[in-house]
Amino acid sequence: MDAVSLGSLAALEREGWDALCRSEGDVFYGRLMTPDALMILVDGSVLDRDAVAASLAQAPPWSRYELTDERLVPVAADAAALVYRARAERDGEQPFTALMTSVYRVLDGEPRLVLYQQTPA
Repeated sequence: MDAVSLGSLAALEREGWDALCRSEGDVFYGRLMTPDALMILVDGSVLDRDAVAASLAQAPPWSRYELTDERLVPVAADAAALVYRARAERDGEQPFTALMTSVYRVLDGEPRLVLYQQTPA
């Protein structure tokens, strides 16, 4: 399977959400993100890899999630963006719904996250 295909990147995103449900997002995203990667969140925060790992180490787990409407936007032979809608819930909180964009680039044979953005839906 191509490292930046729709199937492979959608599976990688689900691995990330699974890690967030197990409170292991700090480790997962600490490994997945490139050293200069950024995450842009719905509240306007722009976090680098270290800040993402630190914030996820303190975050409560998601109890469930659903990813839909996945689309691949090729960027180059070794890079692509995955765009999708996410709906996630934490126990006792209102559901979170947003459009997500994750940009991946293949480095050393593996897709690595270089940019992630959430847009309120």
